[in-house]
Amino acid sequence: MESSVVLGEKEWFACCGSLKFAKEMAAAGPFSGYLESVGAASDIWFNKVDVNGWLEAFSAHPQIGESPSKTHKSPTSAQWSKGEQSTALATATDFTLQELYEWNARYRQKFGFVFLIFASGRSSPEILAEMKRRYQNRPIVELELAAKEQMKITELRLSKLFSANATTASTTNTQYASDVTKARDRESHISEHFVAVKETPAEKSTEIFTRTRPPITTHVLDIARGSPAAGIEVLLETWGDNQSRPLFGQMDSSHNWKLQGSSTTDKDGRSGQLTKMVDVLSPGIYRISFNTGRYNPTGFFPYVSIVFEVRDSQKLEHFHVPLLLSPFSFSTYRGS
Repeated sequence: MESSVVLGEKEWFACCGSLKFAKEMAAAGPFSGYLESVGAASDIWFNKVDVNGWLEAFSAHPQIGESPSKTHKSPTSAQWSKGEQSTALATATDFTLQELYEWNARYRQKFGFVFLIFASGRSSPEILAEMKRRYQNRPIVELELAAKEQMKITELRLSKLFSANATTASTTNTQYASDVTKARDRESHISEHFVAVKETPAEKSTEIFTRTRPPITTHVLDIARGSPAAGIEVLLETWGDNQSRPLFGQMDSSHNWKLQGSSTTDKDGRSGQLTKMVDVLSPGIYRISFNTGRYNPTGFFPYVSIVFEVRDSQKLEHFHVPLLLSPFSFSTYRGS
């Protein structure tokens, strides 16, 4: 018989300072253990919490080198923040603290939110160097990096939350105890969520997918307006001819491209599901197209298509294809 942990919005809010995140986690629970909660948290953070929710969560963190506010909405979160920065504070000199203060102010002025980093076990010089490096990023790139760091912090705090509940619980079962052991191990080594996530096929059953989101996703941001681009039609296709491949400078037949799925970006600029929820993505050549002409009839691009290849060695990875759009230019990169 499996026991489940029933937690309220207050506990989830301590792990991630977004009210939307806390409400969604409370509604999705109870969870049988840490590992199940991480899967739900990842899906909620990346697919259900919008940019405003991200910014709300970022604002719950003190600046690196500073103590949390005594009036923090979550005393537990404040206490955890203090512990997570303990190595940084222990290795800081007066000069380093002053430099951190100055760079924190520069960073916030440029990006509009606090510099966020998984600080546990990291020294002040190491954090300062990373802040200077990330300061060179474009705002949208930095926003997504900060979201990744928040997810790593959330995973760590979930491990603390479930470890604490295991200590106070009167009864636990073998599976739950195993989850807590893994949670404690994870406190010393939290792997990055976004970059080329390797899903382990050994962990899946025939009915439950190990992925928490589709293998190919996209996110469109209108950098001219400084906001997500809502209402853009998105198509995902695969090259269907195994005997050939599309080549630069050669006209390829539209009959060779096979539609996989279509969607329209929501208010946060994210598309809906473009392909089936599968653990193993079929290797091949993919094309994702955006109906930018309909979004901005006076813009330069009637549509934008991006062609990329998924190799056999990458079939367990996640592919995120963000599009940064303005009336006369666009850019993209391999996100995660």
